[in-house]
Amino acid sequence: MVRLAQNSRGNAASYSILLLTPMEPASPSGLDSSTHPAAPRAGTELLARVRSVPAPVVWIGGAEPLLHPEMGQLTRCIAGIGRHIFLETDGALLRRRIHEFRPVSRLFLTLQWDGLERSHDVRAGRAGAFQAGLEGMRVARLSGFLICVHARVHADTEPGEMAELVQFARALDVDGIVISPANGGSDSANPDAAASQRKMAEARKLIGSKWWESFSRLVEPLVSGQRNATRSAEDTGVRLEQNSHANDESVRLA
Repeated sequence: MVRLAQNSRGNAASYSILLLTPMEPASPSGLDSSTHPAAPRAGTELLARVRSVPAPVVWIGGAEPLLHPEMGQLTRCIAGIGRHIFLETDGALLRRRIHEFRPVSRLFLTLQWDGLERSHDVRAGRAGAFQAGLEGMRVARLSGFLICVHARVHADTEPGEMAELVQFARALDVDGIVISPANGGSDSANPDAAASQRKMAEARKLIGSKWWESFSRLVEPLVSGQRNATRSAEDTGVRLEQNSHANDESVRLA
């Protein structure tokens, strides 16, 4: 079983988790997104960015990455140069595009959940969004892919719902769970963000893996509110340090 936990290499300025956003940011404020949709960045540009940063973990997020026509090839190239990949998606396009990917140990297909079915569908703005993601997950699992769930905590998320969400994910036998605040990160000046942080800390205790709890904290600066991330988000990274439990636990949840 592959292990991601490892000592960071390089000097103190280096970082070990890179956020890659393959789709251009959404339309400028005030413009119609239907006429100014997100556009794919050149695959060569994205791969060059990965090669320029010696980060062992690449988190692919932002606007739906599966809208990028070269995503399958891009993940193969990134895995081929020895990086671990977390490809975050709502799952709606997984069934249609799963044949473009290879189920390698370095790739985690990461399903974003914004609550249980009702809450997720409301936040996604479309009925059936949660079930579509589950169907994509089912197809990916049957195809041999590693599955991670990224559960996002909102200010109005009920604590009991997060507990149910974690239990549901574990019942699906996922390979990992990441929990982060949906917006605002750890900004203590933002009351909503502070509320999300409290709920999130409680939810992380339910994951059942010290490694994934730690990894959730490490990726939080990258993934919190990433739907509003600007182009400069690609230059954001965090260090992945080996924790005291790294030698005791595999990446997969018990």
